Amino acid sequence: MRAFKELIVRKKLLLVLSGIFIGIVLFAGTVGSMKATDSPEFCSTCHIMDDYYDSFMDSNHATLSCNDCHAPNDSLTAKLVFKAKAGASHMYMNTLGSDQIPDNIHATAQSQEVIDKNCITCHEAGLENVAFHDVKEGGCVDCHRHVPHGNGGHKPEDWFDPGSYDARR
Repeated sequence: MRAFKELIVRKKLLLVLSGIFIGIVLFAGTVGSMKATDSPEFCSTCHIMDDYYDSFMDSNHATLSCNDCHAPNDSLTAKLVFKAKAGASHMYMNTLGSDQIPDNIHATAQSQEVIDKNCITCHEAGLENVAFHDVKEGGCVDCHRHVPHGNGGHKPEDWFDPGSYDARR
């Protein structure tokens, strides 16, 4: 009877230790894959992103990850849901919808909201020092078009003309 109880205890201990090990492996894998899929190098694996990657690397934001700007950073759940939806859309566009990819990619309305929120989050202290900051309807990118992606070699000619280009289209 005593040997049977010891066997049960050992099996429970083995089960708990196995669960802990599996949890650690899953956590490490999730953290690693999240970090990898946030990186500019990952985003540049799609050939359509080559110009965006090059201009980003020439910008003053080159030390950031793409998703520091392009994904919600207020909660892990919001980020995961956003990345899953965007990833599914990107997979579709780069496979079945490849004939629908425009020459110039622009942020969707939902992406623009996320980007503006992230701009404000990072630059909030600086915004408090500006006496007059007339935020346009299009958000931060309406005036600061050149910032996140450097020289804008891939952008249409009217991109840098204030008020003449809708950054959200």
